[in-house]
Amino acid sequence: MNDIQDPSRAGHEPAAPSESTRHSTSGEMTLSADVMAEADAALRTAASSGKGSGPSPHHHEKPKPSELAKAHAAMEPRAIRGPRVVQGGREHRTGSVVSVGPTDIFIEFGPKELGVISRQQFTDADLPKVGEPFEVVVDRFDSQESLFLCSRPGSVQKADWEMLEPGQVVEARVTGVNKGGLELEVAHHRAFMPASMVDTRRIEDLSIFVGEKLKCQVTRVDRTGKGNITLSRREIVGEERKEILKSLKESLKEGEVVDGVVKKIMPFGAFVDIGGIDGLLHISDLSHDRVNKVEDVVKEGDKVRVKVLKLDWAARRHSLGLKQLQEDPFLAATKDVVEGAVLAGRVTKLTEFGCFVEIAPGLEGLVHISELAWKRVMRTSDEVQPNKVVKVKVLKVDPDSRKISLSIKQTTEAPQMDAGRGRRKTGDEDTRKPEDILKETPALRRLREQSKQKIKSGLKSGLGEVGGLGLGDLRL
Repeated sequence: MNDIQDPSRAGHEPAAPSESTRHSTSGEMTLSADVMAEADAALRTAASSGKGSGPSPHHHEKPKPSELAKAHAAMEPRAIRGPRVVQGGREHRTGSVVSVGPTDIFIEFGPKELGVISRQQFTDADLPKVGEPFEVVVDRFDSQESLFLCSRPGSVQKADWEMLEPGQVVEARVTGVNKGGLELEVAHHRAFMPASMVDTRRIEDLSIFVGEKLKCQVTRVDRTGKGNITLSRREIVGEERKEILKSLKESLKEGEVVDGVVKKIMPFGAFVDIGGIDGLLHISDLSHDRVNKVEDVVKEGDKVRVKVLKLDWAARRHSLGLKQLQEDPFLAATKDVVEGAVLAGRVTKLTEFGCFVEIAPGLEGLVHISELAWKRVMRTSDEVQPNKVVKVKVLKVDPDSRKISLSIKQTTEAPQMDAGRGRRKTGDEDTRKPEDILKETPALRRLREQSKQKIKSGLKSGLGEVGGLGLGDLRL
């Protein structure tokens, strides 16, 4: 027989509820006295009806089928009036609040249909007011008091083995973990929660729940055999996150600074939980310095304070920033870096077009290959090496592009210009006078003899060059 019964027929007023009856935990139900009397009268009428003389005291004619149907109908409770909504195997009904007492709240569903709910399930802030509609969950019907015992939707109820039923929300303690999910204890009985039902998202390590009390929903109760109980937390977590998401949409704004926890590390960044939603902390927004690995800055489980850069509720993509809350080393360092200043720095990187020199912590400038030396440089490595400390001159500071141009050669004295040829003196030029070069010396005589021999051999070979003799052969 169903737990939800009609309290009475029309014309029968509900009895005054007592405290012991309203909070009874018994799962059994008895018919009210008037229903039993009506059913007994219907059966007597059906037994005494028939044709011919009246029945003997020890013999009754078999009642007609129509009369039996009327008798059974009298024994069955009348249908509950008002709208009925069944969710998770439990009936949800909406009624009007008629009384708010110190311990109980009474709700009227219809004529002579009264429900009661404990005030302990409410706070002073969300206490319903007399006259307003309110939705409740019908737990069972107390026939003695003619009252529907109700509770708030989603409220955690005391887990009694006799009262457990699918759809009920209870509190269970996690006792262990197995390959399939969580092992729990509810109503002094063992229960099981599949891993897919623990959360709306996949949780790699379920052992973090051991020892905790979880708000769960009963999905299956098997009172035969070992009495298996199956629980779920997925729907409860989903509803809670919907409420959190709704609240965040109204309160969270771009540019705000919030606290979060790093949930997952990816090669391109980290996902951070900022109180119910996940945002992406891109690798480019981790630090002002160059970041090669995300793990070098943050790790899973770290608590971080981030800035909300962009919110996209439609695509569920939210961007966060960490470096935006840190002082920019470029702006801080360039306060003392002015164009024309000569500074000491460390070579950090070599490229084909020059090298980068760190002139302050986190602040680098570029020395172009043309600014390495006064002479022509074919390879950067011919002049500088990584980690070498060099002296540089600041040529330009560009705050917009965040670039600094440096020069090494301009920290040294420029070579003098050769007035005759219009080129710089590098120290390798021959500075001897012509009379000194033509002065008779043993070396000059040997050179002349070598030149003659080359000329003769060249003429004999018939080639059009003078034995390979060049201007370089005249230099001693």
